[in-house]
Amino acid sequence: QILDLAGFREAVGVVLGLRHEIAVDTGHLCPEIDLGGGYGIAYTGADPVAPSPAQVARALAEAVRETCERLGDEVPTVSIEPGRAVAGPTTVTLYTVTGLKRVELGAGASRLYVSIDGGMSDNIRPALYEAAYTALVANRRPDPQAGLVRSRVVGKSTVPVGTAQQVAERLAGHALVLWNPEFLREGFAVADTLHPDRIVYGVPADPRDAQEAQTALDAVYQDLLEEGIPRIVTDYPTAELVKTAANSFRSTKISFINAMAHLCDTAGADVTVLADAIGHDPRIGRRFLQAGVGFGGGCLPKDIRALQASADIHGARHLADLLGRVDSINREQRDRIVGLARTHVGGDFSGKAITILGAAFKPLSDDVRDSPALDVASRLADLGAEVTVCDPQALPVVARSHPHLTLEDDPRAALRGAELVLLLTEWDQFVALDPADAADGVAERVIIDGRNALDPVAWREAGWTYAGVGR
Repeated sequence: QILDLAGFREAVGVVLGLRHEIAVDTGHLCPEIDLGGGYGIAYTGADPVAPSPAQVARALAEAVRETCERLGDEVPTVSIEPGRAVAGPTTVTLYTVTGLKRVELGAGASRLYVSIDGGMSDNIRPALYEAAYTALVANRRPDPQAGLVRSRVVGKSTVPVGTAQQVAERLAGHALVLWNPEFLREGFAVADTLHPDRIVYGVPADPRDAQEAQTALDAVYQDLLEEGIPRIVTDYPTAELVKTAANSFRSTKISFINAMAHLCDTAGADVTVLADAIGHDPRIGRRFLQAGVGFGGGCLPKDIRALQASADIHGARHLADLLGRVDSINREQRDRIVGLARTHVGGDFSGKAITILGAAFKPLSDDVRDSPALDVASRLADLGAEVTVCDPQALPVVARSHPHLTLEDDPRAALRGAELVLLLTEWDQFVALDPADAADGVAERVIIDGRNALDPVAWREAGWTYAGVGR
């Protein structure tokens, strides 16, 4: 069974968290792979230089250590042995990982993880699955009890609609293809694997194959299904669309409330109270109705653009137009924050000391991919401001990608001498800042709340000029 998980850290954390539950009836779910025990991990990517054994070892060792410490278990020694590399449309390198046998997978059991490079173009993804499958099962040995059972390839990537069918056609006669999309939130991958809000199976059209696929995944998810986790069994295209549709809907809610924030600014209304009021309607809900600088990260922007592209390809013009507007509204929010900052520094950023509270695209993460906070910080620096960025987790990443920015992990030190402060990632430690204490050391008491996370009354009473989004 091949599971692609976005990154070794999440993969190992999930395995150690699930323990033996994920290895149900391994002799039937997956023919044994002759890897000498332990686990098989295949790296696939278009980059001709695959991760070295040392790089893989470091990633695995860190993930194993963190997970075992969290579980209160003894930390095992992890060793990596490089296997063969397969050339083709992509590079596939197979590694044997030993030292994790403490996980009760059963005699001779193996688990295979395919880490698909997230930067791959859509048209190469089916080839990645085929190459990974070929590399991983070339040395398989039949289960003496069950005989040679065809493999099940379980895709978990967020892919363009139609990919699963292409993979199934490439592996026809060799493997049964299922699509089981993941819905993992960044920072909560293990928890969301152990306690998902739903499980989706994309199965083949042939009734016998569909039943075999459902039976196989039911065995894997037996404990979760017995807990009452909803299970949706559907066709390939529907399963492929679930995640991009869900992320696009959440993105639409965010862009809607940001568009309403613009109206509230011009009409003198308060978008936060408006969101509370409409959020009490159970048909709408309050989540994702927080106006601010907009969304970012590696999922929402990518998924709305991917779904927009699929809509264009399949002639769904209205959906493509809608998602295009959702995306543009989101990007415009960053322009509005920069414009608001320009107003509060008198129109000229040159030499202005500006502190940005936040760099990650959201709290509890060090991910700065398409981060609104970092984008605004970089724009202000390009316009001549002296920008200091403060973030409790993301600064090592920022140091590599934006060396021109001044970085400070202590909020009080970051605020020292600031002529303008912008809150752009709503970390708890920033939201909890005491306005009076924060005023000590700043050059000007001016703050832009780009997440509408602060109490305007408290900050104004402490002598600050406060500006929110739509309030």
